[in-house]
Amino acid sequence: MILLRKAILLVDIVIRNWKCLRVNTRLTINSQSNNDWWSGKLFPITAVILLVVLLSSCKYQPDVIGVLKELEAVESTSASSADNSTEIVVLTDDSLNNSLSLEAFPPYSGEASVEVNGGEPSFSPDDLQRESFETYSALDSLGRCGPAYALIGPETMPHTKRESIGMIKPSGWQIAQYDWIDGRYLYNRCHLIAFSLAGENDNELNLITGTRTMNAVGMLNYEEQVANYVRETNNHVLYRVTPMFEGDNLIASGVLMEAESVEDAGKGICFCVWCYNVEPGVVIDYATGNNMIGNPKIQTYDDGAEDHEHDRVDVELSVENLADEQNQEVVQSYVLNTNSHKFHYPDCPSVNDILEKNKSLVDSKRSSLIDEGFDPCGYCNP
Repeated sequence: MILLRKAILLVDIVIRNWKCLRVNTRLTINSQSNNDWWSGKLFPITAVILLVVLLSSCKYQPDVIGVLKELEAVESTSASSADNSTEIVVLTDDSLNNSLSLEAFPPYSGEASVEVNGGEPSFSPDDLQRESFETYSALDSLGRCGPAYALIGPETMPHTKRESIGMIKPSGWQIAQYDWIDGRYLYNRCHLIAFSLAGENDNELNLITGTRTMNAVGMLNYEEQVANYVRETNNHVLYRVTPMFEGDNLIASGVLMEAESVEDAGKGICFCVWCYNVEPGVVIDYATGNNMIGNPKIQTYDDGAEDHEHDRVDVELSVENLADEQNQEVVQSYVLNTNSHKFHYPDCPSVNDILEKNKSLVDSKRSSLIDEGFDPCGYCNP
């Protein structure tokens, strides 16, 4: 009867530890290798169980209760280790919302982004001590995203190819095209935390309706700075992107991007910037997503199309002049990444990260590469 009781207790411990391991696996975004799991958690538990079984068959009877307490301690350690894994948390309150208001940012003057708060992010000392995490805000009653917040590191970087996100329709989403926009489409499904940083692709809590310029010019440069830093150092970066909406508008006026590298106390990465959700040559109705040709520096959608015929003509002439300049551009050297379909200046730091099999040096016109489906690097801006 004593041996049977021991066996039942041991089976119960095995089952409970297996459940604990399964929970850890679900909470870990970038799971460790099978060898890590065996050596880190499963092997010590199994070794203790086998020891008890072997001793039970001998004349010497071990202290079963003591062994069970040891197993409980291992189980508790295994469960608590989930707190040190990269977890995705969805907040249903506004605890991430930044206290800044839109009045804190300068009006759009033609730049895609502008430094704010002296370039210093507003992270607390406690934030800088946190373990790996990703936090996204639940959609509000209008279907709008809130702040997205994460500790970016090697463990959060994606290891799979990015897939389609065409099924996601962020608040204010519309399809609008203008000939002078890179790719023609005014709006992109814009990740708050870039896929290249966290691997979150079709997460609707991480996607807003953003203009092509905000996505590919305003935000991309900072995203690539963080990605390159993490790849080169294996360090971590505290990273937060806050979309800000005026009133009940469905389109964000812009996003506040904050980042600070942790291990070197901000020496590698430190920025606080406001990226305008604006497209040159287009005036946007931020309440609905409607849009028209116009000059966003001096005109709002509410002004009405008929009152700005002269402004629209100026915009159209500027677009025509841009086309003439593109026809006269010179041939120069670029480095292509045939995997990501980006092109770079040869001296761009990102070139060092391109695998040789994906790297190609070409002499071409910029517009020709874009016509072939390549996008300019957001870091060197070729």
